[in-house]
Amino acid sequence: MDSRPIGVFDSGLGGLTALRELARLMPEEDLIYFGDTGRVPYGGRSRETLIQYARQDVAFLKTFQPKAVVIACGTVSATALDVLTAENTFPIYGVVESAARLAAARTQSRKVGLIGTRASIRSGAYERALAALDPAIQVYPQACPLLVPLVENGRFRPGDAVTEQVVAEYLTPLKEAAVDTLILGCTHYPLLRDVVQSYMGPEVTLVDVGAACADWVATSLEEHGLRCGGTAPGRRQYYVSDSTEDFAYLASLFLGQDITDGVAQVDITRY
Repeated sequence: MDSRPIGVFDSGLGGLTALRELARLMPEEDLIYFGDTGRVPYGGRSRETLIQYARQDVAFLKTFQPKAVVIACGTVSATALDVLTAENTFPIYGVVESAARLAAARTQSRKVGLIGTRASIRSGAYERALAALDPAIQVYPQACPLLVPLVENGRFRPGDAVTEQVVAEYLTPLKEAAVDTLILGCTHYPLLRDVVQSYMGPEVTLVDVGAACADWVATSLEEHGLRCGGTAPGRRQYYVSDSTEDFAYLASLFLGQDITDGVAQVDITRY
């Protein structure tokens, strides 16, 4: 039994979709969330800047002595996971490998669409992971730089004309390619699931990278004897690098429930 907490971080609030799944699968675990809201989005940053930010995010979470850290950010998972893994002794989980495994298992046509930030798409990480699983899979990547800002501003519901137009513009090439599986390569994107599914059609399987990662984390911690093992509900702690003013409202949208715990602001540049 290991009662140390699990750290989770993202560039903003999108990673809360992954935390939601972690809490569902492991309600007894203590979870600490850091959202780098002062520097969101990460998607247009250089690899060097992303590594710098990711190191600071992990350094902050290390102050809580975590037994594991989850990179609930497709951009960082695709560009900095190898660096962070090499520099730390505890397990660090990204969202790429688990999502690739699920997509490879689900596709029938071997045509897999991928949407993500510019940095995620530029990295080629999902293509490499899928090629290692099945070289016959064709990947159709599409950078979607406007989606994170839309979601962070609460613009993700069906019927939002701007959001639906942006989604249609991004997804048209993937629809024309007749992909049968689409990886939502950013943890912000599950909030757009209804809009995306409506446009792509019910026959296209959507892969939620946060949910896939949470399944992997729960299984891995169990296999390595790192689960808490208690029965009492775990504690949830929330931290951001910018104002906490709107956190409760926006976080409730990502988590699907109201926030009952407080949130604190952190000067991430100190780490």
